[in-house]
Amino acid sequence: MDELQAKEFRKACDETVVLLLVDDQPMVIEAVRRQLAEMHDIEFHSCADSATALAMAESIEPTVILQDLVMPGLDGLSLIGAYRKNKITGGIPIIALSVKEDAKVKSQAFEAGADDYLVKLPDPIELIARIRYHSRSFVTTRQLDHTYNLLRASQQQLLDTNLVLQRANSALRRLINSDGLTDLPNRRHFDEFLQAEWRQAVETGSEISMLMIDVDFFKLFNDEYGHLAGDDALKKVAAAMRETITDESYLPARYGGEEFAVVLPGMSRSDAELVGNILREKVEEIGIPHHAPVPGAVVTVSIGLATLKPSEASGSIKLIELADKALYLAKRRGRNRVVIHMEGE
Repeated sequence: MDELQAKEFRKACDETVVLLLVDDQPMVIEAVRRQLAEMHDIEFHSCADSATALAMAESIEPTVILQDLVMPGLDGLSLIGAYRKNKITGGIPIIALSVKEDAKVKSQAFEAGADDYLVKLPDPIELIARIRYHSRSFVTTRQLDHTYNLLRASQQQLLDTNLVLQRANSALRRLINSDGLTDLPNRRHFDEFLQAEWRQAVETGSEISMLMIDVDFFKLFNDEYGHLAGDDALKKVAAAMRETITDESYLPARYGGEEFAVVLPGMSRSDAELVGNILREKVEEIGIPHHAPVPGAVVTVSIGLATLKPSEASGSIKLIELADKALYLAKRRGRNRVVIHMEGE
């Protein structure tokens, strides 16, 4: 291992959380700084100027970015897009900060490239838990990427162990494409899979269905039972998804936070609705105790369904938007249900 490789290895193994908060309100910056003041594993940086935020991110290379969505000059959504297009910052997890819980704004943030969404100012315990989770996932991915690169570089020297290397590469790729908490495919894999299936469907003229899934009253669940219980609940929802979606042609994934998604290439709207209701019932049958919407309730999910026949004129983002709209309607209509997107809604 040469000096450059050694430096990169030390960087990949450093588990210190390097946080960059980008917000034009000094009061917000100070409030977050105080919330994190006693967290010795979190290195706090802030930037109030959107014009210099990208340059600062390139300089300090944070392991997680807290990005305000409403800023003078270059707005937060545009900044998220700029981070994603930048070679240095492209893979850094981004938590979008907004002053309100709004499905449309939330959808726009995820479409721009955010990994998570928080309404400011968030509860300190929740804020610290999410910062650490996303940083840990990023550092783990960085470690895996570094290991993967070392393995690729050594392939020419290890021809006699080619079969072992192939298995190692396959395992590493699975880890890189998996969500650290639920072991479901992560957002990166979801995006790649959807794009590939969309192109295939354009050629064949087949349709694609999508389920967008949100755990009902999840913030209240975390507030009541704690984040460890919240993580366990997400794992059980993920297990129900794996039990329901067994065909390898389809992809269940963790979309972000308490949201999940399922891509169902070639599946009709009616069949996808059946799958959605089976999943909804499986989650309810687990019987995870919850105090919302009423005492004695259990954890449930709301599901939005959209089906499209892809065309070259429209991108796969359209399917995500329609499924997200249907999910919003499912929550408005009382949650714990599957709502299908219909034209005009």
